[in-house]
Amino acid sequence: MSEQKLVLEAKAGNKASLEQLLILHSDQLYRTAYVYVGNREDALDVVQETAYRAILSIKKLRNEQYFLTWLTRILIHCAYDLLKKKKREIPIEKMIEQTLDKREGNIELLDLVEALNKLKEHYRTSIILFYFQDQPIREIAKIMDIPENTVKTYLRRGKDQLKKMLGGVEYDEKTIFPRRV
Repeated sequence: MSEQKLVLEAKAGNKASLEQLLILHSDQLYRTAYVYVGNREDALDVVQETAYRAILSIKKLRNEQYFLTWLTRILIHCAYDLLKKKKREIPIEKMIEQTLDKREGNIELLDLVEALNKLKEHYRTSIILFYFQDQPIREIAKIMDIPENTVKTYLRRGKDQLKKMLGGVEYDEKTIFPRRV
């Protein structure tokens, strides 16, 4: 069954269709949540809260073709709600420890993660969605509810700030940012 049919059925009250949609997008939701909250347990909590809120509000979805955009927006709000609730930033120490265990010698990635966490919220969100989730600028604009040119500005300024925070070190852009701007 196509994704659009599943969305239509979910909007009509079919919980099994919504469950299939959530399973279909679970990996992407988890990865996005993890980038925001920085650890496995909190990321799973964010995904669970996202699923709960989606179940409660699926009937409010206006346009079926933007289901993933709608779901990602819910996830971002859930992630920020969790961070506000805990009154803390992303626990970079835990992320660094986990990353060191898995990727010894990849200091550039650690520097990037630490620098990402220091960016303003809107810069970080646009960079995460564009470079880590491969979302097109048009989708990011819809998720963040801003014009496309503003997304482009956020990406440029965010990259500029990252470059400054990384000490002006010239990193291979393909290693850090796997997509073209």
